[in-house]
Amino acid sequence: MHFARAVLIPLLVFGSIVGCESRPGKNSFPTKQFPESNSQSPSTNDASRRSVTDSPSIKSGRLDIRFSDRADETGVHFIYRNGEESEHFSILESLGGGVGLVDYDQDGDLDLFLPGGGAFDPDGQPMGHAGALYRQEEFGKFSPVTNLAGVDNKKLYTHGVARADADNDGFPDLLVTGYGGLIFFRNHGDGTFSECDISSGLDDRLWSSSAAWGDLNEDGVLDLYVAHYVNWSPRNNPVCASGAGNRRDVCPPKQFQPLPDVLYFGIGDGTFRDASREAGLSTLGKGLGVLIADLDLDGHQDVYVTNDTVPNFLYRNNGNGLLEDISESSGASVNDKGLPDGSMGVDVLDFNLDGLPDLWVSNYERESFAVYKNFGGKNFLHVSQATGVTAVGSRFVGWGTVCFDVDCDGDEDVFVSNGHVVHFPEAAPVRQHPLLFENLLGKRFQDVAPNAGPWMASPHPGRGCAAGDLDHDGDLDLVVSCMNEPIAILMNTTLTKNHWLQIRLVGTVSSRDAQGVRVTIQTELSSQSRQVKGGSSYGSTGSDWLHFGLGQAEKIRNIEIRWPSGVTQSLIDVAVDQRHLVVEPTKP
Repeated sequence: MHFARAVLIPLLVFGSIVGCESRPGKNSFPTKQFPESNSQSPSTNDASRRSVTDSPSIKSGRLDIRFSDRADETGVHFIYRNGEESEHFSILESLGGGVGLVDYDQDGDLDLFLPGGGAFDPDGQPMGHAGALYRQEEFGKFSPVTNLAGVDNKKLYTHGVARADADNDGFPDLLVTGYGGLIFFRNHGDGTFSECDISSGLDDRLWSSSAAWGDLNEDGVLDLYVAHYVNWSPRNNPVCASGAGNRRDVCPPKQFQPLPDVLYFGIGDGTFRDASREAGLSTLGKGLGVLIADLDLDGHQDVYVTNDTVPNFLYRNNGNGLLEDISESSGASVNDKGLPDGSMGVDVLDFNLDGLPDLWVSNYERESFAVYKNFGGKNFLHVSQATGVTAVGSRFVGWGTVCFDVDCDGDEDVFVSNGHVVHFPEAAPVRQHPLLFENLLGKRFQDVAPNAGPWMASPHPGRGCAAGDLDHDGDLDLVVSCMNEPIAILMNTTLTKNHWLQIRLVGTVSSRDAQGVRVTIQTELSSQSRQVKGGSSYGSTGSDWLHFGLGQAEKIRNIEIRWPSGVTQSLIDVAVDQRHLVVEPTKP
């Protein structure tokens, strides 16, 4: 891949205030432009593309897909800890942590926030480890700024992170999930954060796993869906035996009762209210992953929740925040045998380029990862076997997952981070190989991880993951969190002559994060759509730049942007191999 210049539309301004109160800023934006250092002209005949194009070993526009772990080189040295050395064998230890890609200082470079996990005190009570915030100082180089930024909170045993500009002030805030509640870090815009969960009304105190932001009642203010797991506590920590040697091990989720999820509506002044009952949430889930996206393309953001050992939830949004539970009728809540899976990670993709958003779900061992093909009309069909996904076998315990176009050939591929949840598994190892499914023309998936670099070819105790273009070279890189193992910074080193485009949307009437925007691009070769979604993966947040692989298309004929406000925006004759920042028009 080659570097390309960032194109900004238009020049933006901002102001900053400190404190937990909401700040006026819905229609104000940062002035700092994305850096053009390390950039080259986007010309289609530059030297880097010639050297790739002329290679006789290229097939279908690319060489072999490759990733290289650069954590040591980047300066990111962090390990998620789960406290298993205390030998409590609690289900709390099994969940692990996620990854947050966040440009917290709005300088154009992706920074990292990593939840820290936790341990147990002498009485067996959970206690927290601080997470870590790393600032990207230059392409591929990070510095720890946790203490300086004020995000070194240790009050919770933590799992996930959900990034969003919750108060529409131009700077992304951080919501951290964990055992015993939430931590909400409000971004002041000066490089520091304040903890504001209680003062903001985010008073949840149940065991939360993942969370997702979205404007479900379409008032231009972001709402928050929090997935809860089970009713484990230090007092409710039964003794269970493993199937291997009859030794004590972590109890399965079926041993515990579910906890009800919670939905908070944003009020608009920086505070939230509990809207779970009025929205119509089910109380029967054991949630681990959550996705907010428009799955039926009616202009309203829907909610999909992956549950462990009970049916997954699919809520259809009627447009005012009331959620209709269509889980059973949709076909997307159980597997092809009509049974619930142990579901963890989730993402959305249009794997066959028919214009309809499909669902991808990572599941437990002895189950297949699920591809739910969207047939329209709120109907999905489990097609994992027909698409070749089941060919990898059923020994994987899947967690974080990302749907992205790894080789920029125009269709979305899938990464899955795997790792077991028990200490003494009977049928599969604790450390498991990741999977990287290459999409073959929208018809089948093939795992190419064994040949995608040393890290991809090795087993890990994998958990959360997120994708983003860390080095501004036009392809997407991966960050993966593992249990009691160093974080992996997987730089995409795939050589390709394929083109690409990246778009970031900024709302003015809609929420500033542009949650719910749908972008469709048309080239002479194909048409593709992406959404600005909330949640996905497991406990993780990816880049807020939409990424399109364009294959051999030399020019984009049209970009259609549908905003939640009802505004439709069109851009024509857009150059490829560039990044575009697009602001919502204030009038139709």
